[in-house]
Amino acid sequence: MSGEFKPIPMSNALAVWTLYMREVRRFLKVYTQTLMAPVVTTLLFLAVFTLALGRSVESIHGIPFSQFLAPGLMMMAIAQNAFANTSSSILIAKVQGNIVDTLMPPLSPHDLTLGFALGGATRGVFCGAVVAVAMAFFVPVEIHSLGFILYHGFMAAMMLSLLGMIGGIWSEKFDHMAAMTNFVITPLSFLSGTFYSIERLPEAGKLLAHFNPFFYMIDGFRYGFIGQSDAPLLTGVLVMAGINAGLWLVCYKLFKSGYRLKA
Repeated sequence: MSGEFKPIPMSNALAVWTLYMREVRRFLKVYTQTLMAPVVTTLLFLAVFTLALGRSVESIHGIPFSQFLAPGLMMMAIAQNAFANTSSSILIAKVQGNIVDTLMPPLSPHDLTLGFALGGATRGVFCGAVVAVAMAFFVPVEIHSLGFILYHGFMAAMMLSLLGMIGGIWSEKFDHMAAMTNFVITPLSFLSGTFYSIERLPEAGKLLAHFNPFFYMIDGFRYGFIGQSDAPLLTGVLVMAGINAGLWLVCYKLFKSGYRLKA
């Protein structure tokens, strides 16, 4: 009957869970590359910057430089690995021609976004946890606010996971993905206050930093450890939530339209 009520179809939970577990098993299978390698890289960053700047910049906000630097490096590991997981998963599937195996099952655009995003975020969070454990052997790690650490850690992982999804869909070859990493992700990461406090910047630099979403994820995450922030905490919370909502909508639209996914 034309007037018959049709309920809104619910998410296919089993299919989403299957997609999510595929993404998780994908990075766990090569854990030396996806989890152990970032630990070595992060510890090298910590050693180099501490040795290079430790004497000239002994403390920031009254916090020893190594303790100020450590949360930012943890966040970089979380962000970069969340981005790498979703971007590589989608791009490799496109290049190999098996993306159709993901698009054919009864998964809505929201389901696809959820499965990929959570898979990438899980890798980011796992990587951040492993880096934190390794770093604790070299730097005293204190927790000021566990809530801010968990919130900004997860929201940052989701943000980069969603960005990786957009990059993977947009890219048609690995050169495109390398360009996005080199000209978007890396500059925003290094200009986010990871290695310094934006209070040391001139006024124009401070203004620009507040337009960098990576700054808010670093600042809030660092606050969770050292209890010091360079921006209003509520602003950071709202910015992270708003950006993730916007990125989610973009991913949904891309999956719904089949942009660069369907021949």
